[in-house]
Amino acid sequence: MTADDNMRAEDGIAMRPFTESLPMALLKAREAAMRVFRPLLAEHGLTEQQWRVLRALAAAGDGLEVGVLAEHTFLLSPSLSRILVTLEGRSLISRTTPDHDRRRSLISLTPGGCQLMARFAPRGEAAYAEIERQFGTARLHRLLNELHELAALDFIDLSEEAG
Repeated sequence: MTADDNMRAEDGIAMRPFTESLPMALLKAREAAMRVFRPLLAEHGLTEQQWRVLRALAAAGDGLEVGVLAEHTFLLSPSLSRILVTLEGRSLISRTTPDHDRRRSLISLTPGGCQLMARFAPRGEAAYAEIERQFGTARLHRLLNELHELAALDFIDLSEEAG
């Protein structure tokens, strides 16, 4: 038992040890992975959130509507709006409005955005290779599968407001 566990037990708070907190373990794992990628992002003058947008657009190929892009990148609309303005200012993305619905915007990579992705890709894949070397390719694939399954679960909202 750690000192943290003893303190909690003495306080009469029935909680699992902090070291076994799933959200904290996920955050720690994210930080460990991002330590590999942050220097690459910095070289290209990108924030993590900007990269998420570019990566999602590259994966989509034909572009994404703003709402769908927000869902894919887990960014709130105000943050995404600021990011889109910045990326548009750097000529990495373009925004078009479909003729059939002028209220919607389709966001796509520009040729400059595609070039940036092409320059980033080899170093990004080298970073993945290093993660696989240290963690193991099979373990990484299992972990990704488990995380996808966890993310797909429909957990019950236990907040007081839900009742």
